[in-house]
Amino acid sequence: MIVVLFRSRLTEQAGEDYQQMAAEMYGSAQDIPGFIEFKSFKADDGERMSVVWWKDEETLKLWREHPRHRLAQQAGRDKWYEYYKIEVAEVRRENEFRRTVS
Repeated sequence: MIVVLFRSRLTEQAGEDYQQMAAEMYGSAQDIPGFIEFKSFKADDGERMSVVWWKDEETLKLWREHPRHRLAQQAGRDKWYEYYKIEVAEVRRENEFRRTVS
C-alpha cells in the first residue's frame, strides 16, 4: 500500500473555483481502481494536510497522470497554493485495534 502526504497552504486566490476542482478531483480519484481512502485536515495556522491511500505504485501512477488532475496541478501552481509538499511512502507494516461495543 502507498500513502501520499500532501501538505499545503492556500493563497487568497483559492476561492470557489478551487473548492469545485477539489470536489471534482476527489470524485475522479475514487473512480480509479486502487484508490483506498482520502482524509484531509487543517491546522490552526492554516496549513493543510491531505492523506491519500493507494493500492500500489501502478494505481498511484494512474492518478498522477490523470489528464484532469494534471490541469488541477497546474492551476494549483499558478494560483491556488502558496506552497505544497508531497511525500510518498510505502506501508511496511500495519496494525489495527477496534473497541467492540457490547
